[in-house]
Amino acid sequence: MIVPDIDSLVVRLRRAGCVFAEEEAALLMAAASSPGELETLVAQRISGVPLEHLLGWAEFRGLRVAVAAGVFVPRRRTEYLVAQAVARGGADAVVLDMCCGSGALGLAVATELSAAGIAVELVASDIEPAATACARRNLAPLAARVVQGDLFAPLPADLAGRVTLLLANTPYVPSGMVEQMPPEAREHEPRSALDGGPDGLDIARRVAADAPHWLAPGGHLFIETGHSQAATAAEIFTDTGLTPTIAESEEYYATVVIGTR
Repeated sequence: MIVPDIDSLVVRLRRAGCVFAEEEAALLMAAASSPGELETLVAQRISGVPLEHLLGWAEFRGLRVAVAAGVFVPRRRTEYLVAQAVARGGADAVVLDMCCGSGALGLAVATELSAAGIAVELVASDIEPAATACARRNLAPLAARVVQGDLFAPLPADLAGRVTLLLANTPYVPSGMVEQMPPEAREHEPRSALDGGPDGLDIARRVAADAPHWLAPGGHLFIETGHSQAATAAEIFTDTGLTPTIAESEEYYATVVIGTR
């Protein structure tokens, strides 16, 4: 661990807009092996590179999840989606983590269900090569299958009709608002993980349309949306034959729409 003038480091980070400057300074210091490396990390952070990409990991649901450049960083609010899925885990779980990014959602759900004595079969998929490579690292201890491709297209056929928990962290930012996102998101995370089309729900529509084919009877689809999008998402679920439930959390500032087959 490098021990420079932490106060001046905190000032630099705060001036750059880092809200949790003290915590970030401590993490960057712990990650650096020399003063030169620390300065490089700080300069990159100030330029807008996500802290998690610099550290090589993100904390999610109490787990340290590996992330890499070009991979979507799991958000704390999405922990609420995980909590909703775990609560509906059942006796045995077949979990599909779609649009998986680093695989954080599948990792958290499988870890928590397994700790409760529930057998879990986990499959994860993403369209981005960097994401699937990262997910394979994170999910290897769980013997998960990780596939690359567009939504349901690359999934193994034997999964059809068996998925009990479909975690789909689809992008839901309207296209016209992507440029208003913080630089660390719009410049360092894949556009495919952010841009949800004109109203933010294009990918959610595609997932909902095909989900009944893959869900087991009584299985659940989970997506995260903005509060103002939830009613529309629920209508989309209804139109595809799923029974919708809207769950919201003030603590996480999160909205999750659940569709049950």
